[in-house]
Amino acid sequence: MYSNKENVNILTALLVAHGIRHAVVCPGSRNAPIVHNLNECPDIQCYPVTDERSAGFYALGMSQCLREPIAVCVTSGTALLNLAPAVAEAYYQHIPLVVISADRPQQWIDQLDGQTLPQPDALGRFVRKAVSLPEPHDDNTRWYCNRLVNEALMVRHAPVHINVPITEPLFDFSVSALPKERKIECLPADIQPTTLAHLGRMFMQSKRPMLITGQPLNPHLDEAVLLVQDDERYVPDLVLYIGGSIVSKRLKRFLRMAKETWVVNETGEVNDTFMNLTHVIVGDGEVVADHIRFLLEDQPHPFVQMWDELVRRIHSQAVAYQPVYSQMAAVKYFESQCSMFNGQCSMVNVQCSMVNVQCSSHYANSSAIRLANIYAEHPVFCNRGVNGIEGSLSTAAGFSCVTDDKVFCVIGDLSFFYDQNALWNQNLRGNLRILLLNNGRGGIFNMLPGLEQSPARDKLVAAAHHTSAEGICQQNHVTYLKATNMEEMQKGIATLLNKDSDTPVLLEVFTNPVDDQTALHTYYHSLS
Repeated sequence: MYSNKENVNILTALLVAHGIRHAVVCPGSRNAPIVHNLNECPDIQCYPVTDERSAGFYALGMSQCLREPIAVCVTSGTALLNLAPAVAEAYYQHIPLVVISADRPQQWIDQLDGQTLPQPDALGRFVRKAVSLPEPHDDNTRWYCNRLVNEALMVRHAPVHINVPITEPLFDFSVSALPKERKIECLPADIQPTTLAHLGRMFMQSKRPMLITGQPLNPHLDEAVLLVQDDERYVPDLVLYIGGSIVSKRLKRFLRMAKETWVVNETGEVNDTFMNLTHVIVGDGEVVADHIRFLLEDQPHPFVQMWDELVRRIHSQAVAYQPVYSQMAAVKYFESQCSMFNGQCSMVNVQCSMVNVQCSSHYANSSAIRLANIYAEHPVFCNRGVNGIEGSLSTAAGFSCVTDDKVFCVIGDLSFFYDQNALWNQNLRGNLRILLLNNGRGGIFNMLPGLEQSPARDKLVAAAHHTSAEGICQQNHVTYLKATNMEEMQKGIATLLNKDSDTPVLLEVFTNPVDDQTALHTYYHSLS
């Protein structure tokens, strides 16, 4: 029988799954549930050592001999600090010790309770990874606990630290079996032909495979998920995920219904966005994507074809839909004018023959990037690493300083005024072009169900204002254009694209937030 502490059972199950076969254990009451589990587990051999300082070196020697990770488990308080010399030695010898420390609940740290001190990160830079497990109370915290243990145990050739807070009562050993836990594996760096071939076979042999590329673009997938709802025919059993973050919350929730996800990135990071990650492949995602696309060209997959057909239908509807004068209309017209060139405005520097220059597109966060997901048919830059509104204009401006290409920045009013000092810069030239969408507030807040009930929404949450960029442009020698209706907007975008200028050019498109909301809602309604 095992402990009734769920985080302890998740940890034990994953120690076994990741091949931990030996554990040095030290005495104590707070770590008793962990030691009990290790002793109960037939796959793990326990070695008792009373002195924690000595125990750390015991584990070090065992790992040197067996050339495999060894666990060492201590109770709370200074017991953990006594492992520091051995852990430091292991760090510089590249030896994989798994330090497991029991801990008191967070609320009792620094409250003069016995054997309590801040244990997370107590071993500092001498461990490659340090995690502190939650005590699960729902599916989210259970997933988080599983993910943290996996992240720590995926590290090789270095010590790691897993801190385990445990709430009293401690000694209930009433669970008959360890849980079946998801193990996340990491495939080695530099994608080899055999790995690529394996991924290709796995993808093509799956009944419902899906290739997802994150930033810079996920066109029309938000609308597609809205249409399919929870139709199981569209739910993938395998997701191959490359690229950066995904803008659509709806898409992320949908893909959490998938059976498993394999992530390809160049850092080996555990990006468990869909909460069903099983493998991390270290390498260039575009190499994998190109290989999958090549296989699909030779042998189309019915599930992929079904999704492609759905996205094509949505694209046709998006092209046919004529929004009222709004931010949506402005982005649609801007993108349509870009696509009229022989090339496209894109981050891959496609030739724009109409103006005989190359161009790149940057979109700011929030409403702007969501509109790009509907209308942009090319990759775009966007600061989706953390998704903040600050710095979007500065990023585009910095980009423009080191290229002769035209650089377009589509940005909302709050993002623009927050980052207006991006234009207070003597390095800027005429290749920076800004499409400022100004509806006098953070328009995204009009789209959040329930927030309309708060009297604080407009003034305090959405930061309603009556500010114009005209004065900012004057003081920074930026050519200023404005539009208040459809005709002015279209003429302004034509000027923005084609005007010769030695200084940046900005078009401020003034819209009504109610019209912006109506245009978007009508579009989504038209899809059904």
